[in-house]
Amino acid sequence: MSTENNNNLIYENSLKILKDLISFKTISGENNNELIDYCNQILKKIGATSLKIFDDDKKRVNLFATIKAKKPNEKLPIILSGHTDVVPVSKGWSSDPFKAIIKDGKLYGRGSCDMKGFIACALAYAPIFSSANLDRDIHFSFTFDEETACLGAPLLIKELKKRKITNGICIIGEPTNMKIIDAHKGCYEYTTFFEGLAGHSSTPHKGVSAVEYAARYVNKLIELRGELKKRAPKDSIFDPPFSTLQIGGIFGGIAHNVIADKCYINWETRPVVKDDGIFLNTEIDKFANEKLLPEMKKVFPDSKITKKIIGEVIGFDRVKKSEACEFVSSITGNNSKEVVSFGTEAGLFQEIGISTAVCGPGSVEQAHKIDEFIKLDELKKCLKLLEGIKNKSSIN
Repeated sequence: MSTENNNNLIYENSLKILKDLISFKTISGENNNELIDYCNQILKKIGATSLKIFDDDKKRVNLFATIKAKKPNEKLPIILSGHTDVVPVSKGWSSDPFKAIIKDGKLYGRGSCDMKGFIACALAYAPIFSSANLDRDIHFSFTFDEETACLGAPLLIKELKKRKITNGICIIGEPTNMKIIDAHKGCYEYTTFFEGLAGHSSTPHKGVSAVEYAARYVNKLIELRGELKKRAPKDSIFDPPFSTLQIGGIFGGIAHNVIADKCYINWETRPVVKDDGIFLNTEIDKFANEKLLPEMKKVFPDSKITKKIIGEVIGFDRVKKSEACEFVSSITGNNSKEVVSFGTEAGLFQEIGISTAVCGPGSVEQAHKIDEFIKLDELKKCLKLLEGIKNKSSIN
């Protein structure tokens, strides 16, 4: 069979797999076992070994599978990484979001761009890796709940550390138009709960308004936001150059004339450096525990302020020499490196010593939107990258 015909077959298979992947409604927080089983079956058929890492409820699962080298040498193993969850669907889609359709050179469906397109390409190319004379291992890492503060990946990372898989090149296929991304900010999400004492609005001094104390907490966060701006590194590569903070919502109270006994705040920060996250949390916790809470307890001893960590996704730091970026660049011919504002699992792999680059098909401009799509040409570019990985990972 000619190389062109073989490439066409791989491409057509990637489309079929992508359509199948989109049909699994793997919204963050929901069961993704069927999709993982589907991926695992494809990989096991070609001789890959696999490991599943479940959450406590066995409801959601990560998959880590390996095609072993036939003639291993000192080359770093490759990890092809992607998340299996998608964001919820809003009203207004032109077609069923979980039934892929192809139109005008684009494939539409929830997750087509973010990021089942990359997973489909990796699975479609897996048989080629399996039949090659690999001189390094090729790993496939598929996680759950990346969209909700990377809840699945830390469990997988813990298992990799246990198995001493802490060296290699990881390519995370988030939608970057196949450009190399070598840094992004962290993303820390919190919910802070306030519990006071309800009462009649005519005697506010006899109650503890959770809403009013929440408002003071927000004011302190806004004050600290100004401090974060002052802490911006002189050589920051980000836009904006400083760590950001924003309030996502304040929820509390039941009526105009009732002192609110409960309130909660959703807020997040995106640190440029880890120290900014430490600074912010230290200062806001000190304010809550040493200023607000004692005042609340004077009136009602059972008052509470509780900060819940929704997720703390560490940043992805630019390094002077990145084996992963150099490897991808040697295949694509693109030597440029960019930063993005969105978060990924890259920092988690980087933290345990695995050189990491973010590079995948599709544009983030289409991610999380109504009528999400990926251009078919982007899938072809991704398959070209995988072909380059095969060529650099096998002995002819």
